[in-house]
Amino acid sequence: MILSDFDLKNYIYSGKLSIEPFDESIVRENGLDLRIGGRIARFKKIEKVIDVRLRDMEQYYVFEDVDDRGFIIYPREHILIHTVEYLKLPLDLMGFVNLRSSYARIGLTIPPTIIDAGFQGELTIEVVGGDLPVRLYPHDRFIHVVFAKLTSSVEKPYYGVYQGQKGVRIPIFK
Repeated sequence: MILSDFDLKNYIYSGKLSIEPFDESIVRENGLDLRIGGRIARFKKIEKVIDVRLRDMEQYYVFEDVDDRGFIIYPREHILIHTVEYLKLPLDLMGFVNLRSSYARIGLTIPPTIIDAGFQGELTIEVVGGDLPVRLYPHDRFIHVVFAKLTSSVEKPYYGVYQGQKGVRIPIFK
């Protein structure tokens, strides 16, 4: 069952779904619009093979703080952004993350992303540039999360390497 705005508000105001900071304007008809945070990570321009067994993924990225002038995502560039909002999902909800359609219409994409039941943290989302450079701005509503109520609470809630993350988080392979 997909949650409506009415259901989402009930989850939020009852404290079952926690969102910090919360602004009622992010509640949409059937989901939440989350906003771009203030830090991004770009792949470095290197001719190096990414080895997923290396523990030091930072060597492949450069981090940038973003101010009100925003940042540019270049054609076919892959960057990581994070959300302003810190979420705490209950054990009976999961989320489907989608790019807001206005951004998709200018060529940006994100890969399929799921928020597991029991997850808590800011989201880190990969964004892929289209054919033209695009300037994005912090605090703009960027992704839309649709929440689904599970038929029962999960027995094994999410407790992976990204639990409790804040800011942009690069990949961690275990």
